[in-house]
Amino acid sequence: MTISFPALSEQKLLERLAHPQRKVRMVLDTDTYNEIDDQFAVIYALKSTESVSVEAFYAAPFYNDLSSGPKDGMEKSYDELLKIRSIMPEMADIPVYRGSEDYLQGPFTPQESDAARNLVERAMASSDEDPLYVVAIGAITNVASAILMEPRIIEKIVVVWLGGHALHWRDAREFNLAQDLHASRTVLNSGVPLVLIPCAGVASHLMTTLSEVKDYVRDQGPVGQYLYETFLNCSPEHFGYSRVIWDISTIAYLNNPDWMPSTLVHSPILSEDFRWSVDHSRHFIRYVHFAHRDSVFKDLFRKLGE
Repeated sequence: MTISFPALSEQKLLERLAHPQRKVRMVLDTDTYNEIDDQFAVIYALKSTESVSVEAFYAAPFYNDLSSGPKDGMEKSYDELLKIRSIMPEMADIPVYRGSEDYLQGPFTPQESDAARNLVERAMASSDEDPLYVVAIGAITNVASAILMEPRIIEKIVVVWLGGHALHWRDAREFNLAQDLHASRTVLNSGVPLVLIPCAGVASHLMTTLSEVKDYVRDQGPVGQYLYETFLNCSPEHFGYSRVIWDISTIAYLNNPDWMPSTLVHSPILSEDFRWSVDHSRHFIRYVHFAHRDSVFKDLFRKLGE
């Protein structure tokens, strides 16, 4: 079995890969319970009303020490999104959808879920002049499933994904990307307009400490207290300790491209042993290659105080 993906003209693809320079409609696909950075990203997106309008949240699967399997990880992420909604009035009317209960079992077999179906419906209702931005900060299963269910959404969306490591890194074996090889390859190979933000080497610059969170986050109402306690509880020892808040990189890119400088590259090939290789005949993606840490955190802290 194979699936034929629509091919955007190079002109249309490059238009979609340019920074929008305007407020965009977006959905956020997140494994919210997996780490502490998703919570920061959810709240950062909701506070960035000058740049984005969040239309829906999708719970993504994950499997590590915090879950008993992908389904359990997705359910815990769904519950965490509801927890955030209970303390954020800005989130009250935004729907939250359960995502995939497992990873893709093959390159052409989507995982049915409310999230994937909603993404198809929402994307297909978008106009060519107003594509839907799909911001993904976990395993890309829900997004890949939607593309496999309805390949025409490639013409209607722009994906902004935190996944893999920098192209010069020794390998691409990063948690988001490595959980679902088939889904990661689908997104990289399909020709969907993609902004790729690597973890090691790029988003890894976005580090903060408990002292900084205490000074600039803790006293900003229930949301600030929630983020502070989340950060406090992420480690038994905070002496000389810092934590990367990876996921805010995606929202920072939409807020200001100067904070997350990027370039056009040919979509890399992802091998079965999670290594990058280059084929200059492949379509372009936008590749973020640095993160200006101070600018991003200044923006986040300022918005939490508003």
